[in-house]
Amino acid sequence: MNAPRPQAWHEALHRLQSEGLPHALATVVTSAGSTPREPGARMVITEDAVCDTLGGGTFEFQVIDAAREKLARGESGMSLEAFALGGRSGQCCGGFVNVLLEVFSGSAATLAIFGAGHVGNELVRLAAPLPWRVLWHDSRDGAFPAWAADQSRLDCRHAPDPQAAVAALPAGSHALVLTHDHAEDRALVDALLQRGDMASIGLIGSKSKWASFRSRLKDAGHDDTALARVRCPIGMANGGTGGDKTPYAIAIAAMAELLPLVGTAERPDQRGLEPAELRALFN
Repeated sequence: MNAPRPQAWHEALHRLQSEGLPHALATVVTSAGSTPREPGARMVITEDAVCDTLGGGTFEFQVIDAAREKLARGESGMSLEAFALGGRSGQCCGGFVNVLLEVFSGSAATLAIFGAGHVGNELVRLAAPLPWRVLWHDSRDGAFPAWAADQSRLDCRHAPDPQAAVAALPAGSHALVLTHDHAEDRALVDALLQRGDMASIGLIGSKSKWASFRSRLKDAGHDDTALARVRCPIGMANGGTGGDKTPYAIAIAAMAELLPLVGTAERPDQRGLEPAELRALFN
């Protein structure tokens, strides 16, 4: 059996950008003397993988370490790293290399949608322009529409086992539960509450549905504090749908409710200079 072909840096970059996963792109921008690779050589680095090469050796390991340190701290942006091949790198080439590190911290948030029915379809369409990673689950075979295959940052997952599907979610995910089956909805909410590390949990349905679920979930061992974390019905925080119960209206209300919970993920180091600072520079 043939081993899979290693991905080139541009293939890995496209995949990671599409999936919204953290990664770094390392590019040799200048070099002098004897060096392993020429300017323009690139390598993609993630927490646990490397695609392509800058020439190998201690120099390359130092580039990987620098990138992974930034990824571990959740940093993003560009930095220029200098390597003397014989000094910092411990290699005998004797050359000098500048490497541009471009670190992408990944999607601003992860949204886990359970259910590929009418409301689920509208939610995924509404989320498409946002810088979120969307994990779309359904327990039924063939439930996902054909157009989903072409969406960036969208991962469609056949999920017949609620416990396994929830266990695979990244910590800090925002979950919306809206499957075709009430028993499946309840099993998913139970599993999400057991995780204890979801950023938010929303459940489609009526107040009477939640009253029934709440009683059974309490019997399963979830206390009032945990149960208060579940929003049901979804989309009510901003006034709901005004009586419109079409899938599109429900999806809009649910997204409007979710946006303040997710936030913009803006950090001070990503906003650029304040206007006063800019004026001082040009005076």
